[in-house]
Amino acid sequence: MKIVIFGLSITSSWGNGHATTYRSLARALRARGHKILFFEKDQEWYASNRDMPEPPFCDARIYGNWSDIEPVVRRELRDADVAMVGSYCPDGLLAINEVLNSRAGAKAFYDIDTPITMAKLHSGDDEYIKPEQVRGFDVYFSFTGGPLLRQLESEYGAQTAVPLYCSFDPDKYRLCESQSRFVCDLSYMGTYAEDRQPKLEELFCIPARSLPERKFLLAGPQYPEGLFWPRNVERIVHLEPRFHPAFFCSSRLTLNLTRREMVQAGYSPSVRLFEAAGCGATIVSDRWKGIETFFAPGEEILIANSSSDVIGYVSNLSEEEVRRIGRNAHERVVAEHSSTRRALQFEEAVNCRVASN
Repeated sequence: MKIVIFGLSITSSWGNGHATTYRSLARALRARGHKILFFEKDQEWYASNRDMPEPPFCDARIYGNWSDIEPVVRRELRDADVAMVGSYCPDGLLAINEVLNSRAGAKAFYDIDTPITMAKLHSGDDEYIKPEQVRGFDVYFSFTGGPLLRQLESEYGAQTAVPLYCSFDPDKYRLCESQSRFVCDLSYMGTYAEDRQPKLEELFCIPARSLPERKFLLAGPQYPEGLFWPRNVERIVHLEPRFHPAFFCSSRLTLNLTRREMVQAGYSPSVRLFEAAGCGATIVSDRWKGIETFFAPGEEILIANSSSDVIGYVSNLSEEEVRRIGRNAHERVVAEHSSTRRALQFEEAVNCRVASN
């Protein structure tokens, strides 16, 4: 199939998880013989931090103004088997109009931020999709599963809302040797988010202050300069994806924190969750509804409700237990959450529509 995608970014992972998700899916689809064309708006903060300027598995079209690229978009959509627009696409409303008015075999929306999108729709914020546009798509792919899918269908008329969770690339995220620069007792990787910061303080900073002899490692951009970090916390402002496996494989434990909207909606695993598990990392996660449908608590993941839980895990878990939980998580995601599995799910969702056209 020829698949045309309009998304936030695939060439730069700086400050966003979209690029990793698109890369993983596009690479797996390309491996299955499909042709991928990705339209990305040229934005300064991504342009100056492009860690994959020319993805080898797709044709990335970087453009400045929509009016300049519009004729090309229409030409490419004429023979597209699948056309898909992603959440937070800078020119999302314009791209959606072109896709819905095109003759593409299957028209899809990929919501990598479903709870946030729902909150925007409820408040009348149509930053990247309007309520009336939801029903125009043949398939509404969602990073979030559970009850939110039925809500999209009942409240906004989505024809078919199905989960297309994030995934990991087993060829990239796998068991590997640790690297001394990343060796630590507890790590955390994530871009700064105001609503997530109280959790970071509770489940990362307080344990660090309580265990001054232990090493804590935090990787992620956009943290305000005025934040005070414990002395035993080492900061990495931005870590390119090629270093992520070594980061996770070198961490005795790694922390997963979830945005407020994702916690409220539930059933919203982050891409870092699967990537860390793909590397055999032992994950300590905050609690959210539906997490047990992805990992078995105590067997494949550790749940932390407070700083005392994290302190206990760091201080008391044996090396054998740490390795056992990480190994179990690795086996689970290899079986259920690889990029190849997502590509198959994508194909299954769009194939009927493409065949009928």
